[in-house]
Amino acid sequence: MGLSILGLSRFQFAMTTIYHFFFIPVSIGLALAVAIMETMYAVNKKLVYLKMAKFWGKIFLLSFAVGVVTGIIQEFQFGMNWSNYSRFMGDIFGAPLAIEALLAFFMESTFIGVWMFTWDRFKPGVHAIFIWLTWLGSTLSAIWILAANSFMQHPTGFEINKATGHVRLRSFMDVVANPQLWRAFPHVIFAAVMTGGMIILGMSAFAMLHKRTQQHDGDKVFFTKSIRFGAVVALVGAVFATGAGDLQTQFIIEDQPMKFAATEAIYNDTSDPAPWAVVSLINEEDKTANSIEIPYMLSLLSYHSTSGSVKGMNTVNKELHEQYDAKFGKDMNYYVPVTTLFWSFRFMALSAAIAGLASILALWFTRKGKDTLMNYRWLLWIMGACTFVPFIGTTGGWLITELGRYPWIVYGLLTIADGVSPTATVPSLLFTNIVYFLLFLLLGAVMIFYSRRVLYQGPDGEGELPAGKARAAERTSPVSAQSTGSVSGNAGGTERSVALS
Repeated sequence: MGLSILGLSRFQFAMTTIYHFFFIPVSIGLALAVAIMETMYAVNKKLVYLKMAKFWGKIFLLSFAVGVVTGIIQEFQFGMNWSNYSRFMGDIFGAPLAIEALLAFFMESTFIGVWMFTWDRFKPGVHAIFIWLTWLGSTLSAIWILAANSFMQHPTGFEINKATGHVRLRSFMDVVANPQLWRAFPHVIFAAVMTGGMIILGMSAFAMLHKRTQQHDGDKVFFTKSIRFGAVVALVGAVFATGAGDLQTQFIIEDQPMKFAATEAIYNDTSDPAPWAVVSLINEEDKTANSIEIPYMLSLLSYHSTSGSVKGMNTVNKELHEQYDAKFGKDMNYYVPVTTLFWSFRFMALSAAIAGLASILALWFTRKGKDTLMNYRWLLWIMGACTFVPFIGTTGGWLITELGRYPWIVYGLLTIADGVSPTATVPSLLFTNIVYFLLFLLLGAVMIFYSRRVLYQGPDGEGELPAGKARAAERTSPVSAQSTGSVSGNAGGTERSVALS
């Protein structure tokens, strides 16, 4: 892309959206996990679940707050760098984004505040409803954001305004019923569930490696319980995210064949049955790929059958030229970034497999009567490292979704090049890229610092503190078993992740 207005605009939005999307699955996944924890306490009155809800609720609040900040930065770019796109899409985006702000975000922001500050004002069952409503608000927000993004992937319910050349909403219900939306939404939500579970599992493993946890039986019990809980949540999320991803793939094969062929590095039509490339050396300039293949496997994955060929990118490119040359000209390049999509797909699939395997191992080594996980420091280190695995998977999924749409910002209607702001300049984009990058580094450092601090203070909030402060914290800690105080934090704003790059 180089130092051009288009290249820098795309890089900036990609950087902002990827970083923002680090925190959205964490917020949704942890909100659900905390809601389940508090509900379990309300049902069986075991204090360990109250401690878990309050402790992991702190991590949830941190991720939510950082996600809000990055979401606000992302929104600025619609006007800064993509004003032509905003004008083109304004009528379509207006309805779902207004509903997201007025309904979903209002619910989310209201009930997260109520939940934070009313631990001692409501019965456990009533208080648990607040975090469930917070999670519901986040989930509804995801639906409306994905509705807008799905239009960019598969436009429905629109007509072209002949006076302006912009899209105009014809049927709101068609936008909501977009088949792309209802295939993407389950995949995103279950990936968020997997992410939340892996955060709990991985951070608990790091805590069990800490000397404080090893010296306190109460902390061992707490983090062992958290590991088992996180493992169950992550395993469920990984299994269902994989199933939902398969359903989405079936749709993409027909709707965006160039994207699908790129994820498998297929330039020429395959044989029938189609082999699956485990690894591939791709030459995008010569449009060739040398692969290690497993016979029949791609037909099984694509069509759930031992027969069926897959259309290659060369064939799809010819079809797209035949379809769009009259509108966009014969010089359009319809080939997507093949190498990026090929490996992004494999990293995404591998992340789900690793999450599932780590969850099974965690459950096995913490099973009743055979709790030996503390004896295997190497396994705890591996599980701790798995904290970061979901971020690799979700980033890979985002890259597939957005880069696979190239060269369009709205599929078949508006190119990426035509969506850039006419007033943007290279110096201004360089400056804002540097500023955003440094800001994201700062936000990431703050998130890691406070998450680590919360983790190593332990469930009673007294670790790594001087003795006097530790005793004071024990009397006033919001996460102690005796306390009914509130968990404090600051969060607000909305989380929007409609991607352009």
